[in-house]
Amino acid sequence: MIRITITSVFVDDQAKALAFYTDTLGFVKKTDVPAGEYRWLTVASPADPDGVELLLEPDGHPAVRPYKEALVADGIPATQFTVDDVYAEVERLKGRGVVFTQEATDLGPVVTAVLDDTCGNLIQIAAMKV
Repeated sequence: MIRITITSVFVDDQAKALAFYTDTLGFVKKTDVPAGEYRWLTVASPADPDGVELLLEPDGHPAVRPYKEALVADGIPATQFTVDDVYAEVERLKGRGVVFTQEATDLGPVVTAVLDDTCGNLIQIAAMKV
């Protein structure tokens, strides 16, 4: 059986990304291992610290920055995280200084919002309606 254990998001600064994803969003640091000039740096949800890890991957490859810039220019999130209540999470994160490019929006079966992760990405948060 195939499982997802690690997924990644390209970041322009690993230290800044770690601070944003832990201090601002609330993830916990899982792995931090030197890897040449960079680090193998992952975070996980505090609700499931042994679950899927998010690799804060350096965006140094020449193809990555144009790709990220094109996604941001078109308003396309690099990834999505699930929350229980998008409206409450937007208010909590705004209180921490997070900038949203899309406010909480009811799309029928799902409510979404899109934030700027300060590291070159848009991130969508979403909650399925029950």
